[in-house]
Amino acid sequence: MTFFELPNKQRLIIKLTFIILCLVILLIAFPLYAQQDQSPLDISEISYKPIFGLDSRLAVWAIAEVHLLLVAFTLGLPIVIFIFEIVCVKTGDTRYDTIAFECLRLVLWSFAATAALGVLLGAVLFSLYPQVMQYMSNVFAPSSILYIFLFIGQALCLYIYYFSWDSLTGNKKWIHISLGALLNIFGTATMFAANAWVTFMMSPEGIDTATGNVTSMWSAINNSLWWPMNIHRLVANMVFGAFAVGAYASMKFLTAPTEEERGYSDWMGYNAVFIGIVALLPLPFTGYWLGKEIYSASPVMGNIMMTGEFSWGFIVQAILLGTLFVGINYYLWLGMDRIKGSERYKSYTKYINATLFVCLAVWLIPHNLPLIQEGKIVEDFHPLSKYLGGMHIKNAAINLIILSTLFTLLLHRRSNKGETIPFTEQGSGLKISLFFITVIFASILFLTAIFFYNMDLKENIRGFIIPVAVAISIQGFVLIFTIIPTFQNYLRFSQNLLFISTIILAIVFLTGYGFYVTDRANLILRYISGSQVLLVLTCLIMNLAFDVILFRKAKIVEGITWGKIPARAQYTLIVLFVSVVMIIALMGYIRSGLRMNWHIYKILQDTSLTAYTPSIQYMGRVIAIIVGIFFGIIILLLWLSSLQKKRP
Repeated sequence: MTFFELPNKQRLIIKLTFIILCLVILLIAFPLYAQQDQSPLDISEISYKPIFGLDSRLAVWAIAEVHLLLVAFTLGLPIVIFIFEIVCVKTGDTRYDTIAFECLRLVLWSFAATAALGVLLGAVLFSLYPQVMQYMSNVFAPSSILYIFLFIGQALCLYIYYFSWDSLTGNKKWIHISLGALLNIFGTATMFAANAWVTFMMSPEGIDTATGNVTSMWSAINNSLWWPMNIHRLVANMVFGAFAVGAYASMKFLTAPTEEERGYSDWMGYNAVFIGIVALLPLPFTGYWLGKEIYSASPVMGNIMMTGEFSWGFIVQAILLGTLFVGINYYLWLGMDRIKGSERYKSYTKYINATLFVCLAVWLIPHNLPLIQEGKIVEDFHPLSKYLGGMHIKNAAINLIILSTLFTLLLHRRSNKGETIPFTEQGSGLKISLFFITVIFASILFLTAIFFYNMDLKENIRGFIIPVAVAISIQGFVLIFTIIPTFQNYLRFSQNLLFISTIILAIVFLTGYGFYVTDRANLILRYISGSQVLLVLTCLIMNLAFDVILFRKAKIVEGITWGKIPARAQYTLIVLFVSVVMIIALMGYIRSGLRMNWHIYKILQDTSLTAYTPSIQYMGRVIAIIVGIFFGIIILLLWLSSLQKKRP
């Protein structure tokens, strides 16, 4: 009898036993290395050993990256599953329940693989870097034990959530949804705990820099990069999970034997991609926040990140992210073919196309170019890159790409919508909610402007911050003004007004002002970039809210013919998922590599012979292999999941 022929309860016991064995290994391993004497670490005693003839850094790099990708997969899917289950309850459409359960079955296998690889990573780290891990254990021993119990809680919630799917229905469905929420809480908390270790290695706090002794474990955990990393990874995991479901749906579509199954797979892919797009739009902003904090924690790391050794890695990232946004727009345009009535919006396609590619061209231009002069490598400005390589115009480019993608999404949503219900006839709860959301965001804008007005800056640059504060204040007044036409049933006017003001203030004015202050008050550029982010993010959230309200219960002109979409749209979904995987793998490498030849930045140096930054070519080969291994594991998990046809 094979494993898949065993009863469900026996399979559950075997899986739980495997997870518990992994946890027992961790529980044994951590106390062995958690020496609490707090003695300074003698760097001269650090030894570096190869593993099976491979460099230890390469081995840890590969295992850690594959583990990172599996973690994103295992934590991202439950978020999407939880959303689908809530939508199922709200709409009564059981197809959402079917999607959620299909994906949850895959999470069971990915969770086991993630746990196994996590144990392997721990074993490799403790074997190859015992002194470094001893120091990390001294700092984080209590939080490491907490991490294990959080992991146990996540495992228990996952298996209870899965095996109670069909028993907790009807009036008990809210209990099952609560289990899904608890699963995501445990998973997120587990990720937060691990993020503390990673960010501490980049920005160590809560220790005596002279001796390396711990002065405050909480300060070590709550370092300057911890929360930016937490939020960035949380949003990225949601994007990862959504596009993973989209890729899965595309494979089902391409292999579906009937029109009915193709229609279901098409519908499944669209809903997953919609969640992915909504999560993706704010993702660059969370990445900007993380990058800004890296600059603040260490100007050296910030400079090598954007203008030094890793700047060309960001060019690669720009290509991948550009592929992602272009692919999303392409998929949405192809999706309009299945919607009768979308022809009225087709004329916008060429303008959005032109905007996307111009912005991508600007985004790809490096800030400075390495030139050869008298046998020495120097950095100098190219006439074009001097103007189009600055961060303020690159921020304008990515913000315009995001706004264009939002515009495409809104057009797609309203393609088959006709007559709308006037806002004055909507429920009072909806009116109050929109009013308070508008006031909250307007207050954020005004408070930010006041903060800029009252900044303690040198007299020679203080005047340069005033125009930035004025631009933010104008956006706040525009947002308040939108309340008037909204309550007069002119919601479209409010949307358009907010779009136009954002483009004028964030894209045109602040970008042009960035050129003006570059040589006069370079410090102001960071506030210009942050202001661009704030204005565009406000536009994103408010316009989505306006659109949801505008087309709530709107008359449907024509139905959507699911499945009537070209096959190339499904290949696009696969490309989107591959792009997301490669971006996460690349940025994981850059984030870790910023420490250069330090295990723990400025505290514990890496003295091995291979403590150098690899070339872009070498980095590309290794990341390609890592991504290939990850997809090999995913294909194996899909095969294992397909062997179990019946629901428990």
